[in-house]
Amino acid sequence: MPDIPKRWRAECESGISSSSCNKKLIGARSFYKGFEMAMRNMNGKGSEIIINSPRDTDGHRTHTVSTAAGSHVANASFFGFASGIARGMAPQARVAAYKVCWEEDCFSSDILAGMERAIEDGVNILSLSIGGTSDPYFLDAIAIGAFAATKRGIFVSFSAGNGGPTPESHSNVAPWIITVGAGTLDRDFPAYAVLGNKKRFTGVSLYSGKGIGSEPWVWFITREWS
Repeated sequence: MPDIPKRWRAECESGISSSSCNKKLIGARSFYKGFEMAMRNMNGKGSEIIINSPRDTDGHRTHTVSTAAGSHVANASFFGFASGIARGMAPQARVAAYKVCWEEDCFSSDILAGMERAIEDGVNILSLSIGGTSDPYFLDAIAIGAFAATKRGIFVSFSAGNGGPTPESHSNVAPWIITVGAGTLDRDFPAYAVLGNKKRFTGVSLYSGKGIGSEPWVWFITREWS
């Protein structure tokens, strides 16, 4: 990739190795003062952060950022399915990480601090895969931060959450936010079970090995049912 633009103001904080920060990952910061204060107020002594750094400890950020901007990876597959080259939607895009969620929760002050820092660092796109209850916009840290970003000409794209499909189950619905939610899947992964009487039942499985063959039917009986 070409050199990092000189206007870029972010850096990789301690906790990220120099080999991980490069022309692709060009910034990594963490925000946790709100988390620490909330834990101290709840139990009087605070709560220890397992890894006090921008590093991803549960895989969620790595998953979402690779979907958006992952580089080309050859010979990739999903449990043997869809073998080929994997890449994100914008493989040539650069990435900066702003960690605002911790083991217990995400706190509004940390979210807003991370968004403010990203704006000042010079991001072109602000993407958040965080969703919660929909509050009035003037009380919603994400909506407030997104409004400040759009005023700077930054494109904002946030997740609709994992609820639904019931009404009012989505989040991040301020009119200045592009809200993204998964709606359909253009493929399926069928699996079949054939009984001795030749009846066939269709299910779903990611198992890609050899067929199991014929096995006896096992009845599950508990004391309550017998």
